[in-house]
Amino acid sequence: MERRGIGLNFRDATESDLLILIEMLAEDPLGAKRELVSEPIDQRYLDSFQHINRDINNELIVVEYAGEVVGMLQLTFIPYLTHVGSWRCLIEGVRIHIDFRGKGFGKHVIRWAIQRAQDRRCEIVQLTSDKQRPDAIRFYQSMGFDATHEGFKLLLGNSTP
Repeated sequence: MERRGIGLNFRDATESDLLILIEMLAEDPLGAKRELVSEPIDQRYLDSFQHINRDINNELIVVEYAGEVVGMLQLTFIPYLTHVGSWRCLIEGVRIHIDFRGKGFGKHVIRWAIQRAQDRRCEIVQLTSDKQRPDAIRFYQSMGFDATHEGFKLLLGNSTP
């Protein structure tokens, strides 16, 4: 699936993209604690990529600008019984490469993701942002997202770097 947005190209990630995607996930203080940037790439990333790639309800998307990878995100489409058996789109792992932040790419990426959810007939788009990322929270609020729920996570410790 390839789509274009204002100067941006959105495409499915390939295995050859993995290293730069992992680097983007590790670019901030939170990611640096939980990601493992290495060559060769840790097998767990390769296994995860293969699972995502085979699942019709998951899309790992690379964002390019002028032929260069500038961002990424993962979309997961989830069927629910609630809301009259509707579908939701979960947006995760949104990153804009550190060299390309502040150029408005994030807004285009989220708008693209919302359009993709609409194309898949989703009724709800949802995402989470770590409470330690106040700038990201303000950004999502500026894009129309409301903090309507309190989220909870339980880390099981099975994937520490």
